Amino acid sequence: MNAIVVSVNVGLPRDVTWSGQTVRTAIWKEPVNGRVLATRLNLTGDGQADLSGHGGEQRAVMVYQLASYRHWENYLRRSDLVYGNFGENFTIDGLADDEVCIGDRFRIGDAIFEISQPRVTCYKVGLRLDHPEMPALLVSHHRPGFYFRVIQEGQVGAGDSVEKIADGPEQMTVAEIDALLYSAHHPVEALRRALRIPALSPGWQTSMRALLDAAEKGNSQGNAGLSRTASVAVSWRGFRPLKVVASREESVDVRSFELAAIDGSHLPAARPGQHVVLKLPATADSPSVVRNYSLCGQTSAATYAIAVKNEGGPGSGFLHRHVHVGDILETSAPRGSFTLAPGAAPVVLISGGIGLTPLLSMLYALASDEHTPREVWWIHAARDGAHHSFAAQVKTLMKSLQRGYRHTIYSRPGTSDRLGIDYDVQDHISVTLLERLNVPKLANFYLCGPAGFLASLTEALKKWPVDASRIHVEVFGAGVGDKGKPPHLPSGPEGTGPKVAFLKSNISLRWDAARYRSLLELAEACSVPVRWSCRSGVCHSCAAGLIDGQLGYAPDPLDPPPESTALICCATPVTDIALDL
Repeated sequence: MNAIVVSVNVGLPRDVTWSGQTVRTAIWKEPVNGRVLATRLNLTGDGQADLSGHGGEQRAVMVYQLASYRHWENYLRRSDLVYGNFGENFTIDGLADDEVCIGDRFRIGDAIFEISQPRVTCYKVGLRLDHPEMPALLVSHHRPGFYFRVIQEGQVGAGDSVEKIADGPEQMTVAEIDALLYSAHHPVEALRRALRIPALSPGWQTSMRALLDAAEKGNSQGNAGLSRTASVAVSWRGFRPLKVVASREESVDVRSFELAAIDGSHLPAARPGQHVVLKLPATADSPSVVRNYSLCGQTSAATYAIAVKNEGGPGSGFLHRHVHVGDILETSAPRGSFTLAPGAAPVVLISGGIGLTPLLSMLYALASDEHTPREVWWIHAARDGAHHSFAAQVKTLMKSLQRGYRHTIYSRPGTSDRLGIDYDVQDHISVTLLERLNVPKLANFYLCGPAGFLASLTEALKKWPVDASRIHVEVFGAGVGDKGKPPHLPSGPEGTGPKVAFLKSNISLRWDAARYRSLLELAEACSVPVRWSCRSGVCHSCAAGLIDGQLGYAPDPLDPPPESTALICCATPVTDIALDL
C-alpha cells in the first residue's frame, strides 16, 4: 500500500454564523507549512470546539483521502474544494475507507498511528461545505474518513510516506464498521467480530454491543446503537381506552390513579421509569389536552399506576376534580428511554417533589429481585411531611433490600414532622450532602424533578466528578431550550398546515412549510429542548417519541426509526402529530 500525506491541516475553534445562529466550531482547517508534532490528544496548533464528539485520545487525528475529494468534486460538481474542507488533519493519497481496517497501524514521519473509528457524523461538515445533507452522503457513499489514535508521538509533515506496520484484528474496514452502525443492516456475526477488535474506540464498542444485544433479543425496531429510544418498543400506537380501577390520596396535593384494560386482560409490561400520555377530554373551561405522567408502580403488574400533582391546570386539575373509579381515560402505551439499566453497579435515585414517581417504579423493580447485591440509594427532597408522597411504600421497599440506604430531606418541616423519623435533615439536595452520606461516585445516578433543580445538580455531579454517562435525567415540566428560554410559541402568524403538539412543553401550533424545513427547526423556534447532531437522518440523536400522527422524511433516514419514533431533524408532519417533547 503506497500512500503519502498530501497535506497536514490544523485549525482552532472560531465563531461562525449559521441559520441565524452563532456556532462555535473548528471544522475550518488550513494547510500547515513545515512539520508539526502529533501528540496523544491532537496535532500542535489544532483544536476542537465540541470535545464530546471530536478530539481526545480516541479521535486525535482526523484523516480524509484525496480519492474522496475527487469523488465529491465530481458528484457535487464543484471545483472549489481545498485541503482541510472536510475537517481533516491529514489529507492522504491512499488509505481508502474500504481498504484500511480498524486497528491497522502506520508509521508516518516520527510518529505511529492506529485507526480507532470512522468519522462521527456531524452537521458541521455540511456547514463547512454549505451542503446540509453532507453527513448523510458521507455514510451512504461509504466515504466517511476515519480517526487515528496516536501510539507514538512525533513530528509529521506533508510529503511523508505512510508505512503500514501492523494489521488490525478481524480485518474489518472503516467503511464496513461505519455501515454496520449507521445503515439498516446489522448482521450478528459482524457485530461480534467488531466487538473482538480492541482498537475500536469505547464509544463505538458501546454502540456495537447495544446493537448485538437488541439483535439477540429479536428486537429489530430502530437502531439501538444510536438511540436508547430505538430499543424501547411501544405496545400500541396512539391512544387506548383504559379504566380507572383505583384512586388514592398520596399527599395533600398528589393523587394516584390505577388504570386497567377494560376487558380485564393484563396490560403489556412497562420498563421501570417509563411514562404514559393521557388525552383528557375538553371541558367547559378548556379544550382537550394531552399530558405525560410517569408510571409509579410495579411495571410487571397487570395495571398501570400514575400519580398526579394538582397544579391547578387543565390536566392535573381535571384529574383531581373530575376523574373517579370507573371512568375511562385515553392512554398511550408506556414509552420513554429514562429507564433503569441492568447491571451490578450501585444505583442512586435522587428526586425532588413529584419527581419521585419514575424512580419509585425503579425502586419496585430493584426490590422485587430478592437476591440483588446492588447498593441502592434513595434520596428524596420534599417540602414537609404533608407534601411527602409514598413515604410508607418507600420505607417498606427499602427495608427489603440487602444494601438499601434511604435519606429524606425536608426544606420546611412542619410542626408535627419528626427529625430522625419522618425526615433526616432540613436542607436541600447537594453534592456536599452526597459526600457527607458517602454516596459512591461510580454509581449510576437517576435524577428526576423540576428543571432548575436538575440543571444545577447535574452540573455539580459532573464537577464532583461523576462521568456524564452515569447521569440519567428526567425533567418534570417543560424545561428550557438551548438559549435558556422556556418553550413558547414562535413570533409571527401561525401556519395553516397540520397541528404539531410538543407534549412535554405544552406547545401546540399549526405547521408552516414556508418557514420550517423540519420539525427540528420548528422545535428550535419554540425553544423546545431537543438533541441533535447530523441534521440529516443519520445519527438518531434527535429521536423523539411519536405519540400520534404520520410523518414524511426528506432525506429518508439511512436506518428508519420505529413507527413510534420520529427523527425530527429530517421529518415534517403529514397529519396532525403529537411528539413526546
